[in-house]
Amino acid sequence: MQSRAQNLAPGLNFFPSLKPPNKTLTFHQISALILTFLAYASFHVSRKPPSIVKSVLGPKIGSNSSAIEPDLSLSGSKMSSIDTGWAPFNGPEGTHRLGELDLAFLLAYSIGMYFAGHIGDRIDLRSFLVFGMMGSGILTIVFGLGYWFSVHVLWFFVAVQVVCGIVQSIGWPCVVAVVGNWFGKSKRGLIMGVWNSHTSVGNIIGSVVASGVLEFGWGWSFLVPGVLVILVGVLVFLFLVVSPDDLGFESPGEEIEMDAEVGNGNVGNSEEKVVAESEEAGLLETRNECDSHEDENNSEALAAIGFLEAWRLPGVAPFAFCLFFSKLVAYTFLYWLPFYIRHTAVAGVHLSHKTAGILSTIFDIGGVFGGILAGFVSDVIEARAVTSIVFLLLSIPALIFYRVYGSLNMFANILLMFLSGLLVNGPYALITTAVAADLGTQSVIQGNSRALATVTAIIDGTGSVGAALGPLLAGYISTRGWNSVFLMLILSVFFASLFLIHVARTEIKGKMSEGKWFSNSVGSH
Repeated sequence: MQSRAQNLAPGLNFFPSLKPPNKTLTFHQISALILTFLAYASFHVSRKPPSIVKSVLGPKIGSNSSAIEPDLSLSGSKMSSIDTGWAPFNGPEGTHRLGELDLAFLLAYSIGMYFAGHIGDRIDLRSFLVFGMMGSGILTIVFGLGYWFSVHVLWFFVAVQVVCGIVQSIGWPCVVAVVGNWFGKSKRGLIMGVWNSHTSVGNIIGSVVASGVLEFGWGWSFLVPGVLVILVGVLVFLFLVVSPDDLGFESPGEEIEMDAEVGNGNVGNSEEKVVAESEEAGLLETRNECDSHEDENNSEALAAIGFLEAWRLPGVAPFAFCLFFSKLVAYTFLYWLPFYIRHTAVAGVHLSHKTAGILSTIFDIGGVFGGILAGFVSDVIEARAVTSIVFLLLSIPALIFYRVYGSLNMFANILLMFLSGLLVNGPYALITTAVAADLGTQSVIQGNSRALATVTAIIDGTGSVGAALGPLLAGYISTRGWNSVFLMLILSVFFASLFLIHVARTEIKGKMSEGKWFSNSVGSH
């Protein structure tokens, strides 16, 4: 077991004024929230370059049988000077090769997620997170080096994406575990709903940065984001404190209302409190010696949880399989929405590639509001599964309306896309954040936050398998028409909601028995 001095971030030793009692618990909670936000946003910054440079690496549209035939009504039909293609992605099977890069990354990411959470529960989370950030930054740069060294072999790019997917899988379990350590359960849904916008922020920054330097050569679109991730990693290493325990604070879930005791007490009570604290200090000193052997015996059980044991925790499997289908839908939109918008006429007019890409961000904006709204609602009603099911079921008609009426005019397209993003990404964001934190610190494991990374990894790792399959299936199914793709998405949403029915029923029964939802006063008359 590491001491507090060993766990303390090095930057706090350089700046002692940042330590307690100079800074409060609230200050360090906000610091942890900001640093983990920046950390995971930087991961997404480094994920965007492959999608940004696809049009540069791949074949021109209509130049081979595997690409979609060019639409004469598309604006901007002339290719730019940088759009010359890059072997081995500019041949007849170029679009397939680019799809294989995405699949390689996502499959490696989903598999690595399981192992990352298991390891994260057993070593220092800050060091593990920084290792993932440095590895991600370096590998993003290595991919870009293929431009300057004129690499034209497929295995090089696939291998880099596989390893990059593995190291990026470290990020999510670590940041969720850290946030779960710092924040109690009462407002966790709302806090994590706001915090979860790091995904969209990272995507936006990554798109802007990669696009801004693309004219200098596609290698720069990887080099700059890679350096950015490394710089943020240094910041995280210096200042991120993993747990309030490392600074001597009480964990949020175990807080004692000391202010209430002091505020309601008088001088006599204050004196008794001082005596009690003195006696408690002496008692703790002697108790530490007695409990040291017990702590050593129990440390393994409390410090980590087995992979299979984590699967058997109440609620883990249902939410994991729900996220499988939820993330399948979300990532299908992520990879195919710009393409769908470009090749679907809005009010009889086909949009340019650039306009379609910008317009597709409306879905992500809706997702930000959806994550916040789902977190807030789940906090108010204290029922994560019920909230998720409501969002999922409402997203079914939203997807139908978007497909049927989204092409009427630009206003309808934007409104229905925003609504679809809100309802699709709401439960996805809720499950990957607040739900994972709840399940990883539930009473059945004595609120053990060291199980949090494993549980988070299981849930998001299972969801990432769906994320890998969704875009792949859409690529094949779209050849039969987009109605078939939307039918796949609707069925996926339906199956996602089915997995939560039992959990939701348990939540409803629990709240009714506690009298929180329905007053028992009617039955008393």
